[in-house]
Amino acid sequence: MLHVEAWGEYFPKQLSRLQEAEESLSSLGTAVMKRYFLSDAANQAPLIGREGGKCSVSLIQQPPLDGSKVAVWIYYVKGADVSAVGDTVVLSRGNYRHLWTMGMSCAEGDSAGQTHALLRRYTAELAPFGATIADNCVRTWFFVRDVDIQYAGMVKARREDFATYGLTPQTHYIASTGIGGTPAEAGAIVQFGAYAITGLQPGQQQYLYARTHLNPTYEYGVTFERGVKISYGDRDHVYISGTASINNRGEVVHAGDIYSQTQRMWENVEALLQEGGCTREDIAQIVVYVRDVADYAMVERLFLRRFGDVPYVITLAPVCRPAWLVEMECIAIKERRNSAFTDF
Repeated sequence: MLHVEAWGEYFPKQLSRLQEAEESLSSLGTAVMKRYFLSDAANQAPLIGREGGKCSVSLIQQPPLDGSKVAVWIYYVKGADVSAVGDTVVLSRGNYRHLWTMGMSCAEGDSAGQTHALLRRYTAELAPFGATIADNCVRTWFFVRDVDIQYAGMVKARREDFATYGLTPQTHYIASTGIGGTPAEAGAIVQFGAYAITGLQPGQQQYLYARTHLNPTYEYGVTFERGVKISYGDRDHVYISGTASINNRGEVVHAGDIYSQTQRMWENVEALLQEGGCTREDIAQIVVYVRDVADYAMVERLFLRRFGDVPYVITLAPVCRPAWLVEMECIAIKERRNSAFTDF
């Protein structure tokens, strides 16, 4: 997670300093995915332009709340064999192909129509790899303009399409974040991104539920998994979906209280991590979404105290229910020997 001090500068200067920082990190490996968090996507995206090359990039208006105009999350991998096929960046290592397809949007139709179109397009992106959404997709992101109004259409379309793919309460869904975010493209209501893996064997994916703290999402009409663990020969990767202050009856907890909602959110995340064999010490990165800019100071103090040594960003992005004031997602990595599977 790269941040810049605002210093009262215009966007091009802040972006330039951020890009200088990126260049200084080349020893970390190859960047296969970047997500820029922007304060004004329609204005700023053309100034970033198309980065091209072998890195999947998304640009989304979710303003960093530290006062700057831009921050970026970069996913680096060492020893990478990276290529690009269509809109998908492919990381090939051993038996696995890791497929990053980020920043997809379209400008026609309502939120439901755009979601249908994006999932059809993603299905076509996966086809050359012999992959499908149901069998290979590990993680998705749906960023929705005017989320309080448009989210319901996205949820309806995703539920309908997933049913056609065989994703049901009796099978499984996909770890996901669905939250407010403004695409740069005029007319685009939904921006979609996804991560898929080919070459996984049966038993390498474990879905996480934490039933003591959370309920299945389909009980309140949405279709995603709370989290998923991918086991490799040398490690586990745990992907925690967007998680808020909710109980195991699907109810918002601590309405109006940002401090208590943050505490319950952490409790839920740590219950999911524990089910995946991890603790908060294994968290490698965090994205925090805050609904009300006035809550930033409190949330920043809390995260700095608890996760000060973890790369994180706090952005302005309304959560899908108005009563939820804060949400977070994260990735945890745990060194572990799993003799049944090949290394990452």
